[in-house]
Amino acid sequence: MLNHALKKEAIEKLTQAVNEYKKTSNNLQNNAIKLHNTRTYSVDVIQKVETYINMLANTPKEFEKSFEQVRVNLKSFKVLSEISYDEKEMLKLTGGGTAVGVAAGVATAALAPTAAMAIATTFGTASTGAAISTLSGAAATNAALAWLGGGTILAGGGGMAGGSALLALAGPVGWGIGAASLAVGSLVVSKNNKKAAIKADEERVEIVKSIKILEATSTEISNLKSLTQSLASNIEQSLILFISNTKHIKSFTEFSQDERNMLRAIINNTESLSKLFMKEVG
Repeated sequence: MLNHALKKEAIEKLTQAVNEYKKTSNNLQNNAIKLHNTRTYSVDVIQKVETYINMLANTPKEFEKSFEQVRVNLKSFKVLSEISYDEKEMLKLTGGGTAVGVAAGVATAALAPTAAMAIATTFGTASTGAAISTLSGAAATNAALAWLGGGTILAGGGGMAGGSALLALAGPVGWGIGAASLAVGSLVVSKNNKKAAIKADEERVEIVKSIKILEATSTEISNLKSLTQSLASNIEQSLILFISNTKHIKSFTEFSQDERNMLRAIINNTESLSKLFMKEVG
């Protein structure tokens, strides 16, 4: 049949692109989960540092100021990490929003809860998460779920930005336009081979663009994870060594100047670690 081979080749390339997209999306989700786990470990390290400082007498006021900023930097992450994920509730919250919000809600429902929380803390801690952290209880949960689904309950564009990110990560199942996984089926039965081939090529080009974006974002997340892991590990090791060498000391005034400098370095690094929680991704 006229242009049958052309259509067949175009559809095969489109199918390959869809499969590659799914692999890339899954890789990004896995990297986001690894980042989330590393950040959870980092929170534990930061709490160990703060606990030790609180046990010391006569600590400088600058230490408290540092930890005040640390708590601010961590608050968004903690709020987004601790919300109760419920896909039915999320869909209900986003159901009254825009088409993109609803589509994002559907797409997010396809993600496992662990992946959804990892995505939320990866893309939401620095912007939307900061606003969510000002809320509490059910209000915080509803706002976070609405953002996670791409809704606008939290007011402003943060929810829409989150929804768009999640749409990309969830893959074609969440796309309102150009749902390639479905288009492949419709193209196969299309009687107009030339138009089907052109449509398949157009779909493939858009998917390839998205793959490149996801690959770059995935690399960014992986690099952030490595940086966070390295800094957190160094802080923990430094703290353990410091406590071991000064376990008889209970007051900051009893430390030598070198010991004071080492403790200040640990606290400065702790504040730097907390700032990584606010780093924008994507």
